[in-house]
Amino acid sequence: MSATTPAVVYPDSDGKPMSDNTRQFRWIHTIQGNLDLLFRDRPDVFVAGNNLIYAVEGRPKLRAAPDVYVAFGRPKGDRGSYKVWEEGGVFPQVVFEVLSPGNRRGELARKFLFYERFGAEEYYVYDPDRVRLDASVRGPRGLQDVGDPNGYVSPRLGIRFELSGPELVVRYPDGRPFLTTLELGEYARRAERDADAARREAAAAKREAEQQRKEADEARRLAETATREADRFRALLRAAGIDPDAAPPTA
Repeated sequence: MSATTPAVVYPDSDGKPMSDNTRQFRWIHTIQGNLDLLFRDRPDVFVAGNNLIYAVEGRPKLRAAPDVYVAFGRPKGDRGSYKVWEEGGVFPQVVFEVLSPGNRRGELARKFLFYERFGAEEYYVYDPDRVRLDASVRGPRGLQDVGDPNGYVSPRLGIRFELSGPELVVRYPDGRPFLTTLELGEYARRAERDADAARREAAAAKREAEQQRKEADEARRLAETATREADRFRALLRAAGIDPDAAPPTA
């Protein structure tokens, strides 16, 4: 009797916290949320964060949990984890890590080798405490550092990184900056207030136009009434033998 091969288990969590502090947490959500907005109209772009990526079927220890990643060519939708063999063999092309004081150099080196080995095209590591961004893009010899990332534009995402101020600024392809969840909420509230004001102005303009139309209709009605009265008076004059169009007698 042959022994049954145990099923391979791919846990959806590695038991580690998503972030060590509020600053790291805020940056993770800012990057993930804005990338979701950037590709909201692309059904073939999947954006996720703090999600385990399993690279090879049958080898559950070959995994990493990036803070944010983007997979082009994959449909949107919920996943417990990202298994490359179930995703058409597509490894996420863009990966972000946001550092915290708890990150270890060995862990970062292991993650770098994992992403490089299995196909990431772009790898960004941001340290919000030091305001330092390391950017690597795939070249002939694997992931290669791009040098000074200030002003660098992601080949895949089209976003631009700016490091000239007190903290990193990430800009959409059209130049708008990435906003935090709170800032996006305030922006949405302002947009709704502006929309309400515009609707009120449009309603007021419609009422004014309606009033002007009514006034124009009344003026036209009065003019038509005056014309009919004038025509009736001219007819009475003609009936009395008086030509209303005749020139008045001269003295």
